[in-house]
Amino acid sequence: MTKPKVHVKKGDTVLVIRGKNAGKKGKVLEVDPAKSRVVVEGVNKMKRHTKPTRSTPQGGIMEREAPLHSSNVMLFCTKCNNPTRISKRLLEDGKKVRQCKKCGEVLS
Repeated sequence: MTKPKVHVKKGDTVLVIRGKNAGKKGKVLEVDPAKSRVVVEGVNKMKRHTKPTRSTPQGGIMEREAPLHSSNVMLFCTKCNNPTRISKRLLEDGKKVRQCKKCGEVLS
C-alpha cells in the first residue's frame, strides 16, 4: 500500500482557504500524512480541560491548535506575497526542489 502524500511540510508558511479560519496565515507545526491533517500555528484554536500534572501543576482550561485537513490550506510564497501551488524542479546537482508557480522562487 502506498503512503499518502501531503503537499506541505513542517515549517512551511500556509494560508487557510476554507472554514471559520479562512484568510489566516501561519506556520505548519505538525503534519500527519496518514490522516491528511496539518496543525497550523495560531489557527483553529480549541480549549482543552486538563487535570493538574507535574508539567502543568495548575491544570485548568488550556488553549491549543487543533488539526485541519490538508486540502484546506495552501502554501504561501513570501517573495510574491501570494498563496501558490508548487512545481518541482531538478537542480544541476540532481537535487529536487519545490518552487513557486507564480514567481519561480525556490521554497525550502
